[in-house]
Amino acid sequence: MSNFSIRIAKKEDASTILKFIEGIADYEKLSHEVEATIEKIETYLFGEKSFAHCLLAFENEHPVGFALYFHNYSTFVSKPGIYLEDLFVDPNYRGKGYGKKLLLQLVQTAKENNFGRVEWSVLDWNKPAIDFYEGLGAIPMNGWTTYRLNEAAIERLTRNK
Repeated sequence: MSNFSIRIAKKEDASTILKFIEGIADYEKLSHEVEATIEKIETYLFGEKSFAHCLLAFENEHPVGFALYFHNYSTFVSKPGIYLEDLFVDPNYRGKGYGKKLLLQLVQTAKENNFGRVEWSVLDWNKPAIDFYEGLGAIPMNGWTTYRLNEAAIERLTRNK
């Protein structure tokens, strides 16, 4: 029988987090976009001013998945919330309910803090993830389009202001 646990990630976990980031990028066919490094993870997740948080899932002390998230704020609800940036379980450990347990841990955090929402994005072709989320009662936000300014666009806009 396996021993499953979830804990908050520590700075020493940066290389494990990077492996999961690379794993999700590979699954989403976006490996060419990964710029994450151990140093960046240490700085922005565990530095003096952290911008995100991470939960790690373990089976028998072996890391099997992660949930990386940050806090946001809804003006309409007038409460903070959680934005789930990435949820990933190693393919060798899927089907055991570990992804659900990670997500439910975030939901519990939202409840304990009286947050108004837990939100995330999913690629429209990722049917297994869509089925998983909708099976939990998540509602797709149809009619909304995600926009992004990447680092190059930020540089261009700030240079030409």
